[in-house]
Amino acid sequence: MRKVKSLSDDGVVDVVRKWFSSLIASPPRLLVLGFAMIILLGAGLLMLPFSHTQDSAPRFIDALFTATSATCVTGLVVVDTGTYWTTAGQLIILTMIQVGGLGFMTMATLFAIILKRRISLKERLVLQESLNQTSIEGIIRLVRKVVVYALTIELVGAILFTARFLFDMPVGEAMYKGAFHAVSFFNNAGFDIMGDYRSLVDYVGDPLVNIVTMLLIILGGLGFVVLSDLVDFRNMKRKLSLHSKVVLSMSGILIVTGAALILIFEYTNGKTFAPLGFGEKLLAAFMQSVSPRTAGVNSVDIAGLRQATQFIIIILMFIGASPGSTGGGIKTTTFTALVGAVVAMVRGKEDVVLFKMRLAQERVYKALTVTLFAFGLVIVATMILSTTEDHQFLMILFEVTSAFGTVGLSMGLTGDLTVAGKIIIILMMFMGRLGPLTLTYALGRKQGRALYRHAEGKIIIG
Repeated sequence: MRKVKSLSDDGVVDVVRKWFSSLIASPPRLLVLGFAMIILLGAGLLMLPFSHTQDSAPRFIDALFTATSATCVTGLVVVDTGTYWTTAGQLIILTMIQVGGLGFMTMATLFAIILKRRISLKERLVLQESLNQTSIEGIIRLVRKVVVYALTIELVGAILFTARFLFDMPVGEAMYKGAFHAVSFFNNAGFDIMGDYRSLVDYVGDPLVNIVTMLLIILGGLGFVVLSDLVDFRNMKRKLSLHSKVVLSMSGILIVTGAALILIFEYTNGKTFAPLGFGEKLLAAFMQSVSPRTAGVNSVDIAGLRQATQFIIIILMFIGASPGSTGGGIKTTTFTALVGAVVAMVRGKEDVVLFKMRLAQERVYKALTVTLFAFGLVIVATMILSTTEDHQFLMILFEVTSAFGTVGLSMGLTGDLTVAGKIIIILMMFMGRLGPLTLTYALGRKQGRALYRHAEGKIIIG
């Protein structure tokens, strides 16, 4: 007799295959799935006996929180990285930071290049989405630059850190901590292994540690397209693009303005700046201004800052780094487009003009969409945590914004989060790393071009 296929045979395989094919049909969905798989794999590895120093394995929610924070290069931690995890566990976290910072597709493409395997069109499209590029032209060349720039900067940072740490610890420990912090800070992760959640508090007045840290954070947050432009500009091969000009100018404005305001508000604060000399105060002010650009490194007690300073940091965290970088937030270019639109409206101009170049209206709409999506996510998460967590509103808003901006700064709430609170922060870190628009495109159904336009109507604004 002929065997009749049942649903449990080839039919099920076909259904699963079709479902999986539709799941990874678009670059945004593949990015979401890829980051989720890395996080789950990392959480599983962190629960193994060789990863932690405790007699019993960590709770899955804590391992998942740590893995998400590392892969999404955030830096929020529920346990102290330097004492809770073994060297093997710290190396697992460091690997997730590197993969999460550069992007898993960038790492996969690197291995494909090494193995001389052809990069398919679909893989190029995913790379385009991952690196936030407008086209696939030159995308493989950009990947090579990304890897070379990242490894070179991290190596130089590791050497400088090691040279400084040799005065405080044995050679092996100095080299290990130098390499760990160079990778963590360049990728804007904010993880540190100094112990007891201290970050760089012990080095608040150290010029070398502070300057190297800030340079690593800034270089990681500018974006690889800007770094490539700067290298070519130095070689006199080309002029800076509009994108690079906007990123560099807005980054400089935010850093200097933030540092000036923080210095003013904290100058006489006995819990932070008052005991420091003027030079140390300047270093601390610039560090606390650079770090909220998604790095999560602090040289003073964040909980001891005045509320005005904490609110400034919230604003800086929400803006974040630049597109195509290792950082999060709505991005400097988005903020610049919004400011440009406001200036144009106030002046009665129709176009947004930046550096004598007109910005397409579509870009302004996208900037507005990203900002409203991000603002909505932060509001909803803050409202939920205000219900689940028994803490001050500003502390909760600070934590949520830090998670969304993949910053990692905290006023002390992370360790006290309930399970529900940890889940919300995990989701915020995940959405902040991928970006609200990427998630929307991944979860939504692709719409075709409209065949008609509605009649124009008018409403009163303002």
